[in-house]
Amino acid sequence: MEKDAKDAAEDKKIIKVRIQKNPEPAMTLFSQDDITKFVKEFISAWIRGDITIRFPTAAELSKKTPLSIAFPVDPSVNAELKIKEHYVDLLSICTGTKQATAREQEKAVAEVFRMLLMFRSANRIEGKILSSDLEKRITQLEKTAESTSKLVEQITAFLFKEKKKPRKQVLPSKKG
Repeated sequence: MEKDAKDAAEDKKIIKVRIQKNPEPAMTLFSQDDITKFVKEFISAWIRGDITIRFPTAAELSKKTPLSIAFPVDPSVNAELKIKEHYVDLLSICTGTKQATAREQEKAVAEVFRMLLMFRSANRIEGKILSSDLEKRITQLEKTAESTSKLVEQITAFLFKEKKKPRKQVLPSKKG
């Protein structure tokens, strides 16, 4: 009996552990760094005015929610303002002008990326989002073209420089 009680106590001390293999990370088309880069270029282009975003208007929103009869104030106008306010709030978090935790920043970047996809798929983005790499390359090309132009001017000036006429040299005469 003592043995049975002792074995029962030991059995209760046993902790069952189930080991699960870590699932393999899903293969993604874009890394988090790529997404952050897209969002950065998108925000930069919008701030510079290179792109225009056509947010849903109150009229568009009212078509989806015909509550204007029931409410004296059109809720779609309020919804339009809330969408824009939410967008600017997300951009403020992404750019660091509004304090947020690292997790909140990651979440804001992901949401702005989703909005970018939504705007693009709904054909609500007008203009081009130039990558910062492309902008740097264009700047470098402009510098190269400028220096090449200066070299061509220098070479042209050298080649077409008026040559001095050689003086006639008087050769000593031979007396014989």
